[in-house]
Amino acid sequence: MKNQSVKKNIDWICVIIYSVLVILGWLNIYSSSLSSLEDTYQKQLIFIFLTIPLIFTILAVDAKFYEKYSSVIYIIGLLSLAGLFVFGKTIKGQTNWYSFGSFGLQPSEFVKTATALAIAKYLSDSQINLKDTNRQIQVLSILALPIFLIVPHDPGSALIYTIFLIVLYREGLPAWYIWTGFVAVVLFIFTLIFEPQYVILMALIAILIVYWRSRLADRNIVASSIVFVLIAAFVLSVNYVFENVFKQHHRDRFNILLGKTVDLKGIGYNTNQSEIAIGSGGLFGKGFLEGTQTKGGFVPEQHTDYIFTTVGEEWGFVGSLAVIALFVILLLRLIYLAERQKTKFSRVYGYCCAGILFIHFFVNIAMVIGIFPTIGVPLPFFSYGGSGLWGFTILLFIFLKMDANKVNEW
Repeated sequence: MKNQSVKKNIDWICVIIYSVLVILGWLNIYSSSLSSLEDTYQKQLIFIFLTIPLIFTILAVDAKFYEKYSSVIYIIGLLSLAGLFVFGKTIKGQTNWYSFGSFGLQPSEFVKTATALAIAKYLSDSQINLKDTNRQIQVLSILALPIFLIVPHDPGSALIYTIFLIVLYREGLPAWYIWTGFVAVVLFIFTLIFEPQYVILMALIAILIVYWRSRLADRNIVASSIVFVLIAAFVLSVNYVFENVFKQHHRDRFNILLGKTVDLKGIGYNTNQSEIAIGSGGLFGKGFLEGTQTKGGFVPEQHTDYIFTTVGEEWGFVGSLAVIALFVILLLRLIYLAERQKTKFSRVYGYCCAGILFIHFFVNIAMVIGIFPTIGVPLPFFSYGGSGLWGFTILLFIFLKMDANKVNEW
């Protein structure tokens, strides 16, 4: 039987989890902001109330609208990023905001949705074969344009877009793109830890092992040599890029993460205080509004990027595990919904939605517990900010509208 109403057919499991996460997020923002003179919890409450008409608007629009006008939405998103170079406001060294009185709007939070729609539209327009080089260039260009515009303002947000490669791989993009990115990251980190000549030697040994273990028919000494030359060139460029392209605070964060620098009062202060706050929560936490690190304001940016430290301190390991479980359930549910979509557009967008939420969740948690450098990635539905909350809400509910517009099959 065909769906007759959004109310009846919307996935209420996702809606309930979303609502719980938003409420829990506000409670933690309230707790973390009591020690300051800022009215962040009051502003966040306004942002939350404004999501209600936003959600109703998204659900009221015909699901086909998002597919039909995906290209227009994508272009508007790119223009909003380009406008930052002229009209953007610089906050904490990053010009990634439009200022409207006491409120700011961060367009990069919305362009993720626009990019997801554009990629879904491109892949669904025809029987596109991502094994074809021209098709690869075209779809990667869709991904590269927002990254190019975001990197000068907010390199951390640009990192989020790498998750689209996983979605493209799911749709047929050759696996070597993923492996190339993974190897590049490993080589980059190894070169920061060891001398370049040792990394090149390790790469040479690895290539020789792969070469000799390959079948005789698959051996290609020219291809292996080219790969080695490219790896060597990349390794030799790492230190130059690190010293001349990366900003000082980026270098400091990598050095602290790799154990090369210990600066607990300087650049490493945030991470150190974050680990102390989470560790002090123990098994069951100190109780709501009872966190000493939180009440003392020891963790900078605790209501934004480091909001999970409040969870760890006041709710403990059990509470933290419960929050993580909610995110995991939501992500698994979105993947399940994506798999059962009847159109390629909806399926691809569903995977993009799950991917964006996942990488935000994963990177933010890894960041606050000290296993990933601080790059300013908010925790979905938890971190303070209207742009982030609305951006994630739009991303999620567009997909829920698509899912509600089809025949459910259980």
